[in-house]
Amino acid sequence: MSAFSKFFLTSISLLFVLFSSCLDAERSDSNAPAGLLVGDAQRLIPWPSSVELRGGAPWVFDLRQIQAELDLSDEADDRWGAEGYQLEIDSAGAHITAATKAGLFYGRTTLRQLRPTLCEGDPGCPNGYALPALIIEDAPSFSHRGLLLDCCRHFMSVDFVKHTIDALALHKMNVLHWHLTEDQGWRVEIDAYPDLTLVGSQRINPDGTPHGGYYTKSQIREIVAYAAERHIEVIPEIELPGHSRAALAAYPWLSCTGDTLPVANRWGVFKDIYCAGNDSTLAFLRAVLDEVVELFPSTRVHIGGDEAPKVRWEACPKCNARIAEEGLHDAHDLQRWFIEQMGEHLATHGRTIVGWDDILEGGLPRGATVQSWRGMAGAEQGVALGADVVVSPTSHCYLDYPLRSTDLEEVYSFDPAPPALQGGPGHVLGGECNMWSEHAPEHLVDSKVYPRAIGLAEVLWSGRAHTARTGAYDEFLARLDGHYPRLDALGVNYGLETVPVALTLAPASATEGSGLAATVSAAMRQISGEVSWRTSGGETSLGPLDTPFTVQGLGELQVQLTHRGKPASEQESFFVAAHLGAFSDLVLDYEPSQHYTAGGLQALVDGRRGSLDFRDGAWQAVQGEPMIATIDLGSAQPLERLSARFYHYQDAWIFTPSQIHWSTSLDGNSWTSASNWISPAMLAPDSVQDIRSHSSDDMGGRLARYVKMEAVNAGPCPDWHAAAGQASWLFCDEIVVE
Repeated sequence: MSAFSKFFLTSISLLFVLFSSCLDAERSDSNAPAGLLVGDAQRLIPWPSSVELRGGAPWVFDLRQIQAELDLSDEADDRWGAEGYQLEIDSAGAHITAATKAGLFYGRTTLRQLRPTLCEGDPGCPNGYALPALIIEDAPSFSHRGLLLDCCRHFMSVDFVKHTIDALALHKMNVLHWHLTEDQGWRVEIDAYPDLTLVGSQRINPDGTPHGGYYTKSQIREIVAYAAERHIEVIPEIELPGHSRAALAAYPWLSCTGDTLPVANRWGVFKDIYCAGNDSTLAFLRAVLDEVVELFPSTRVHIGGDEAPKVRWEACPKCNARIAEEGLHDAHDLQRWFIEQMGEHLATHGRTIVGWDDILEGGLPRGATVQSWRGMAGAEQGVALGADVVVSPTSHCYLDYPLRSTDLEEVYSFDPAPPALQGGPGHVLGGECNMWSEHAPEHLVDSKVYPRAIGLAEVLWSGRAHTARTGAYDEFLARLDGHYPRLDALGVNYGLETVPVALTLAPASATEGSGLAATVSAAMRQISGEVSWRTSGGETSLGPLDTPFTVQGLGELQVQLTHRGKPASEQESFFVAAHLGAFSDLVLDYEPSQHYTAGGLQALVDGRRGSLDFRDGAWQAVQGEPMIATIDLGSAQPLERLSARFYHYQDAWIFTPSQIHWSTSLDGNSWTSASNWISPAMLAPDSVQDIRSHSSDDMGGRLARYVKMEAVNAGPCPDWHAAAGQASWLFCDEIVVE
């Protein structure tokens, strides 16, 4: 047993937890700021609803001077509610009062944050510790404060799930949304259908390596009990009707076609889903849910309901018969009916369902809670229809997204209940941060979740009345500085707050010679690093951050980062093209998508090339249109070759061009072809995610002032695609002129 666990067991039958708190918001200017508290008092994450400092010298005491008291009176319930508390510290010690055990637990979590970080280790603080005399009263703004943990795309150990629960509890989060079934793996043991784990929990990755694992019923009960001790509700997610390839691999008769399929080994959306017209499929899911509710005491079961293509249903005789028999309108209405069948079955067990906002497409299933992920529109619709709503939009709450998409400050700016979600018959229960694991095996999860989840924890506990105040984010960062040593002591491998470095590129001056002038600068606190330049010819050290240097040709700037005195969880690199056309005038015959501009209208000649992460800010994209771009070199130049790189990821609707035409001109009016390329296998199925380069023919020094690239969009997603008929995307990072 760890020293941490021993501490919990000796603390008046209450369990202390692994993370910092999320306390309610407003304190008037008359209340003393955090800096007036002694020692670790500055480290409260976040600040309580109200703090009254009593003044005088700090008191030194130990655990024997901590008292916890349940007040079961009606007055206490009105005062503190289900999770609020009062913490009073004076010469007699610390006294916590609350109407519930959860409130006592959160009071002790606040007390723990006030204690020195040294107390986290072994032997702790045997000689006691100093705390200020004060009274804190506190309660959360939202009742649902959670994290989704996806253990399907990458399986995670029991110990890591417990580690995550400890972390949530320290930050006063109270829900673990546990994603247990997916296309890429079935992770929960079901006695009635053993092949779900025997077959469905294992896959062979594209590189030939095996990946698998599942949780036994005994392990699940252990995890659920562990969470309950820390006042965390574990909500299981059993995906239906889509994201079900692992189950179909185990039992092919669950699908519309009955085809034998492997467990999926790539990410994306698949058109093979549970057959809604098959009575045996419904019986299967009811039997699975019967065993699930035995394992999870939560009153809610998440059934997914997202990204379920209707291609198979629309062609399935059984599904069409079901639509006719039930008087349904179409396949979308069939999904509502299908989900309602599961909801009605769960209701016999005293459970309700939660579903992603996709479940609204056929109308709100009776009794469902809506989790809005595609922005806040689903939340607005759910509230208008009278549903309870949980908010977790991709814009603020998807922690698998890179920092360039969503950094800590953006998470902290989130408003879970804007005016559009107030005043309707439904209401917002709270929110979640979502940790999908397609690109994050277990060892990377902490660095993606923290510190961003700490920001969302403060938002959900304290509310926007606190986090929207002028200077609130700077205050939060100051408290976070004091909190990092506690995370270190508890073994949390936290990541960065924002994109750590920024690259500036410009044409080299005459004294610098040809190429590009480059500087990599620190863009966040407590960051240092060394920069090197790597090309096919080798690697050259360039010096520390903020050192100007000149680069030539095509290469990669690599930055070895140090954060708070230790190697950063993630390193940075930039792909640079110092070429003849860099920073020349550029005219586009299309309007880039506002979501993928690569930095503006001149981005295709800014010297930056993209990485395998198409959200890295270096890719420009259009949907359903060609890319036509013309570069003006300023004067006639001898040219050898023209090239561009295009992103390829059909699962994300991103296709390489069907044709690319290169041409040059001396005057901008009369054009000469340099090359015309046509795809030899247009729109062939391909699950690969990569970058593909396309070049002109060798031009042998042809003189030209103007260069034109015409890249033709591949057209609508083809019939075999899960998004058949939808407009495909075209992504380009840089037009290189050599």
